[in-house]
Amino acid sequence: MTLWGGRFEGSLSEAMWEFTTDKSDRRLLQVDIEGSIAHVEMLGATEVIEPEEAQTLVAGLRSILAEAEAGEFAFQTTDEDVHTAVERRLGELVGETAGKLHTGRSRNDQVALDLRLYLVRAGGRRIEQLHKLAGTITRLAESHAETVVASYTHLQQAQPTTLGHHLLAYAWMAMRGAERFNDAAKRIAVSPLGSGASSGSSLPLDRDAVARHLELDGVIPNSLDAVGSRDFVSEYVFCCAQSMIELSRLAEEIILWSTREFGWVSLSDEVSTGSSALPQKRNPDIAELIRGRAGIVVGDMTAILSLQKALPLAYNRDLQEDKRIVFHADDTLGSGLGAMVELLGGLEFHPPAPGPDTVSLDIAEVMVRRGVPFREAHRLVGELVSLLESRGKTLSDATLDELHEVDQRFVEADLDRLDPTDSVRARATSGSGYPDSVRAQIDEIRRRI
Repeated sequence: MTLWGGRFEGSLSEAMWEFTTDKSDRRLLQVDIEGSIAHVEMLGATEVIEPEEAQTLVAGLRSILAEAEAGEFAFQTTDEDVHTAVERRLGELVGETAGKLHTGRSRNDQVALDLRLYLVRAGGRRIEQLHKLAGTITRLAESHAETVVASYTHLQQAQPTTLGHHLLAYAWMAMRGAERFNDAAKRIAVSPLGSGASSGSSLPLDRDAVARHLELDGVIPNSLDAVGSRDFVSEYVFCCAQSMIELSRLAEEIILWSTREFGWVSLSDEVSTGSSALPQKRNPDIAELIRGRAGIVVGDMTAILSLQKALPLAYNRDLQEDKRIVFHADDTLGSGLGAMVELLGGLEFHPPAPGPDTVSLDIAEVMVRRGVPFREAHRLVGELVSLLESRGKTLSDATLDELHEVDQRFVEADLDRLDPTDSVRARATSGSGYPDSVRAQIDEIRRRI
């Protein structure tokens, strides 16, 4: 069944039919029916069609919705898309009156509505998952609020911090990801219905009534924009891509941490795999798959932008491809978030202590408090580290004589500032890695969730 055959004497060849149809839109079935119910009720209320006819159509649509919700709706190979499938089934239930379903509507504004409704709901599910990920991380962070580790810059040990603080960085990323989806919903949750194929309708359609029925935040003010723009899809795919990138970063750290060289974590049997050739191996395959799939979602971002880059207004059939792109990005993020939560539950942390030289900045800041300019203090501590290295020693091995060998402005009390644990507890700035800050961050994340 098609919605456009009147001016044609023939039909598409089988090959062209296969090329032009896309089954990916079948997941829009429920929202398509819900949008149609709202549209028909408006048609009856405005008397564009007889109220009794509207009631007949709504009753038929509700029967189809029940089939969809029960997983019993049967698509046919002759259905061009989800919209024609619904109208075909409606005709089977209510007869010729089904022909009035499409009154005042085009597939152009219909599919734009369906996609908006779908993404609002999908975004809500991603928000829940991102909050679950943040909650999982906060529980781990709480257990390691006082576990002192090295922070890294350029993948080199930098300053002492706590494992809880390190993990919470990813919890905050997840919280921002949830905020992005929530903010995007403000631009997605508006109705294009009533825009028609391109420039509206001569029928007295009540666009606002449909938007209210569907709990959308008003209507799109320009009909050409309503049917011809997919920036809301691009924004949604970006939200997916950014969150996948952050999952990939965490996955990469887990991969590094699980190596013998780092030795930060052990993977449980439930979240690791073996090698077909190497009996001793325990591989972080889950993290590697998350990392790999992040790259594919970045490709989705490129694809959805490229799809729109040269489209004149209003609707063009190119936009049929938007659904498979956004569905893939959304599905990948959904599965990735679920996998990461489970992976985190299968980690046992046992990180090594930071290297002694991670307290170098602390020594420089102690000298700053005694009035030494920071740049001078920085140079002196660097010279001290270099001197000790030449003797096969670290800061923890330094003596007062060696401090004075570099500069007399070093004092004996500086030797008491060489413990990484003391370094962490000396943090004075909010958002730092000291245990009280970690606990404060945990409380704030839980409050926001």
